Amino acid sequence: MSDVNVSREGNVTVLTVMRPPHNFFDQALVEDLAQAGFAADDDADARAIVLRSEGKNFCAGANFGEGKLGAERAESSQQLYRAAARLFEVKTPIVAAVQGAAVGGGLGLACMADFRVASPSSRLHANFARLGFHQGFGLSVTLPRILGEQKAAELLLTAAPVKGEQAHAIGLVDRLVDEGREYDGALALAQQIAANAPIAVRSIRETLRGDLAQQVRAVLERELSEQTEHWQTSDCAEGVAANLERRDPTFTGQ
Repeated sequence: MSDVNVSREGNVTVLTVMRPPHNFFDQALVEDLAQAGFAADDDADARAIVLRSEGKNFCAGANFGEGKLGAERAESSQQLYRAAARLFEVKTPIVAAVQGAAVGGGLGLACMADFRVASPSSRLHANFARLGFHQGFGLSVTLPRILGEQKAAELLLTAAPVKGEQAHAIGLVDRLVDEGREYDGALALAQQIAANAPIAVRSIRETLRGDLAQQVRAVLERELSEQTEHWQTSDCAEGVAANLERRDPTFTGQ
């Protein structure tokens, strides 16, 4: 049974991730999202997509509280990233409704979308360096594309969380709405898009995104290669343990 619920609001397809409270993803979930996106592409009445989730947080990325960080993690992540690359091939415009936290790969999922709608309490966090490993889910391409290289570097290297108002100020969030209205705001934006000529909308989007899907597919290989090495370090073990124990990590450079 899929953890992605598909519904419709007029000409907007709504994809709801049903893994509350944190909506951790895995290969199966990302594949289901991609398949639902392709189904919207093939539906003449589906002119925009809203990506949302049930629960406290939009998406906390992969669950590092489960399993090990060695070869098993690398193999599962390779399959996950192959599915993630397919998400960028969806042709229908996507608006993400970001409530709570979009952390790590969850931020990558949000940045896959064309637009992000959040509230002041939303928290967007590229926390990879704090965990002790390289960023993933295509953020090496998408984050600089959205923010510019300098601001993207700041978020990745400091691993500092960004709350909704700051995220809106720097352009990581496109629309800021009242608390609890993230979905309503995302739906309103999607409906604005869906009201326009669908052939023109897809063509404009294709021109603007250019070879983004190919760039992401290529950079995912680099990201996974680096992550696989970093997952074997003492610093990564410390970073993940500190995160799970809700304490500050102590890194040794090993």
